[in-house]
Amino acid sequence: QVQLVESGGGLVQVGGSLRLSCAASARTLSSAARGWFRQAPGKEREFVSAISWSGTRIDYADSVKGRFTISRDNAKNTVYLQMNSLKPEDTAVYYCAAGFSVTADQAAYNSWGQGTQVTVSS
Repeated sequence: QVQLVESGGGLVQVGGSLRLSCAASARTLSSAARGWFRQAPGKEREFVSAISWSGTRIDYADSVKGRFTISRDNAKNTVYLQMNSLKPEDTAVYYCAAGFSVTADQAAYNSWGQGTQVTVSS
C-alpha cells in the first residue's frame, strides 16, 4: 500500500472551479492506477473518475463527464482532478484511491487517502 494525500478542496460558488491533487508516497505496480471517489452527506461513496498509469485509459462517471478532467504527473507521483462548472450536487468529501487498474469498483483499490471536502454553494 501507498500513502495518499489529497489537497485542493474548499468552498466554491456554483459554476466555479477547483483542482484537487493526490500525491502518493511511492510508486508500485499495485497502485499504478488512481481513482477519485466522493461521498456526499447521507449517501454512499461513489465513483468519480480514474486514470491508468500511462494515462491512456480514463473513465468518468456520467454525472461529471464534460465537467471534470483527470490527469497525472508521474514525475511528481501526483494525480489531479480539475473540476469545472461545479454544481451543488458535487458537494462531497473527495477521496483519492490507488489500485492495479482503472475501475469503478471500490473494492479493487488497495490504498485510500483521508479525503478533502468540496462544498459548492448556491
